[in-house]
Amino acid sequence: MVMKGRYPIRRTLQYLSQGEIVFKSSVKVMTVNYNTHGELSEGARKFVFFSVPQIQYKNPWVQIMMFKNMTPSPFLRFYLDSGEQVLVDVEDKSNKEIVQHVKKILGKKEEVLEMEELEKQKLSHPANFGPKRYCLRKCICEVKDRSPAQPLCLCPKR
Repeated sequence: MVMKGRYPIRRTLQYLSQGEIVFKSSVKVMTVNYNTHGELSEGARKFVFFSVPQIQYKNPWVQIMMFKNMTPSPFLRFYLDSGEQVLVDVEDKSNKEIVQHVKKILGKKEEVLEMEELEKQKLSHPANFGPKRYCLRKCICEVKDRSPAQPLCLCPKR
């Protein structure tokens, strides 16, 4: 990866995976309306610069759109799959305050995230055998120092 440009560390996998916000599955679109100048949009600018790449990485199903210099006050708007819209005012808020507020109202709870992580670990356990899309190994014969499966290779007669 080329480390050129403004603040290139925010394009690394380590930085992107440190994002705090994982949206609920009902969130489909997020729009960010902010101005590129002025005191009122300072927190929104930092949110776009530092947090939006992490949100995109953690939530690939969410479409994110930016609208610059089209509004007198900055805000976030979320479109849910039920047709509802959630409007979040971010005027005079810092980047951290915006992240915490969005996480509180539209983010998955910590318990749900832990359960999903546990399920993912159960599926990727090396002792599980089955179809390749669900398990790491299809058959025990793929394990080193194990006898091959009968349909693949006949065992010697003794």
